[in-house]
Amino acid sequence: MTQPLDDVLVLDFSTLLPGPMATLMLAEAGAEVIKLERPVTGEDMRLTFPQIEGRSLGYAVLNRGKKSLALDLKAEGAVESLLPLIKKADVIVEQFRPGVMERLGLGFEAVKALNPGVIYCSITGYGQTGPKRSAAGHDMNYVGDAGILSLSSGPVEQPVNPFALVADIGGGTYPAVVNILLALRHRDKTGQGAHLDIAMAEGAFAFAYWAHAKGVVAKEPIENGGDRLTGGTARYRMYPAADGRQVIVGAIEEKFWQAFCNVIELPESLRDDDNDQSSTMAEVERRIAAQSSDHWEPLLVAADCCCSIVKTPLEAAQDPHFNARGVFDWTLSVGETQIEALPLPIAPMFRAAPSKQAAAPDLGEHNVALGLDKSAK
Repeated sequence: MTQPLDDVLVLDFSTLLPGPMATLMLAEAGAEVIKLERPVTGEDMRLTFPQIEGRSLGYAVLNRGKKSLALDLKAEGAVESLLPLIKKADVIVEQFRPGVMERLGLGFEAVKALNPGVIYCSITGYGQTGPKRSAAGHDMNYVGDAGILSLSSGPVEQPVNPFALVADIGGGTYPAVVNILLALRHRDKTGQGAHLDIAMAEGAFAFAYWAHAKGVVAKEPIENGGDRLTGGTARYRMYPAADGRQVIVGAIEEKFWQAFCNVIELPESLRDDDNDQSSTMAEVERRIAAQSSDHWEPLLVAADCCCSIVKTPLEAAQDPHFNARGVFDWTLSVGETQIEALPLPIAPMFRAAPSKQAAAPDLGEHNVALGLDKSAK
């Protein structure tokens, strides 16, 4: 089958999550992705757990369908050996701190001189410029600096970590993919390459658009866990059921709120938002806690009121709805074991068929095929 990116060559110098997930999406859409890894151990994700047959599942799901080139970029002649690939690459993705690729002789200007049409994507925490450009950080640092961690971080004495890697994926992976595709389209029109400066902390801002409007533009205070979308209203929060499961109430609109209130038989006097929200929350919590999640789930489904039960990742993977849509149809091999591939937000029409299983590469598996001696490993 023909795929949108089947004529695109990507050199991937990134590690761990943001860059590898971005190049995974490109690979799933047909791009040839060559992953550059250090010899002996490979990139850090290969060392993570859990593992099957001595292979990291984290590495496997993020690097399926790619090629692995093991090369010590600091070794004499290493960069020169890459020049044939550099000259024909459409996209380069790197995730080092600013200045590292320049010191290796692989910075944007050096690469552009060899390949004027290259799309060069640099993913960092804080960007290529500015006072924090060289600061170390991880996802939680970035969402903290972007102000969004403060919106719902739990009690001061018992803070809650973010449930998802918002900056890594939402501020790094997705902006990288979107801008790479935009840059390819721009090159189609102009013939010009581009240097994309993707800063994960900046990408996180968009996830709290309402906080920007309220806290930055209107300059109104936003209380930790106390705003409309972070637990400050009875209509949009989670409540514990009798069995320890949590009931999600997302009944923001009036019709959904009234339908939910009817299910739990909440008194009319507590349904008005102009009343004391703490009293409403307390009574909703008391009523939900009186029954198990098994009791509430069918009633809430029947009421169709934007309320549901929190599911575990395994329960979600077994959900008949997701399986009916083929979300987990794609698989990959990890040694002799078949596992579910990571679900990706790419239209099935642009991906290879689920039956075409593509494993993650062994370290240096493609050195010889790509013209480098096996001894580079």
